[in-house]
Amino acid sequence: MFLTNTLLPRTLNFCNFVAIRGFKSEYSLDRIYPKSSLDISKAKEMKSNPGKFSGFVPLDKLQITYSRSSGPGGQNVNKVNTKVEVRFHVGTASWIPEVTREKLAQLHYNKITKEGFLVLRSDKTRLQTLNLADCMDKLRCYIREAEKPPPEVLPETLALRKKRQEKAAAERLREKRHSQEIRRMKNEGLDNFQI
Repeated sequence: MFLTNTLLPRTLNFCNFVAIRGFKSEYSLDRIYPKSSLDISKAKEMKSNPGKFSGFVPLDKLQITYSRSSGPGGQNVNKVNTKVEVRFHVGTASWIPEVTREKLAQLHYNKITKEGFLVLRSDKTRLQTLNLADCMDKLRCYIREAEKPPPEVLPETLALRKKRQEKAAAERLREKRHSQEIRRMKNEGLDNFQI
């Protein structure tokens, strides 16, 4: 009721002024990320390097199954399929470079079936989407781990390793001689005791 007819056009004029001038905060998205697009319907171009994993996991190449989770959660556990199992054939996964596939098979041989499928499971949460995201995160981490080159071994490290092995071998032989000596003394003592 306090709003008069004179104030109403001023507020409209101010809004029109802002729209005409196109005021944008310095924290607006197009200033922070000038080359980004918020349109998620467009397919994004990804730079592909044939020797490296791009981070993109094609869902159509994966076998995703859902089942009921174990553990506490009340009756919801018995009704909803929240546990996620993701599997794919490591040998034919063309979206992973071949060298990385071989290393992945070596590193995670205990998660690979006889048929050659890598199996990842997650039932951390009671939400199917979060469990699927957890499986995908595990998969990306495994692939990135397999992509890493082996660590470079310095000559100082090799010399230190060799010195430790020689010391351990010498200690083992000393212990062996000591136990042989104890056995010999016991046997000689028993023979003297029986006479």
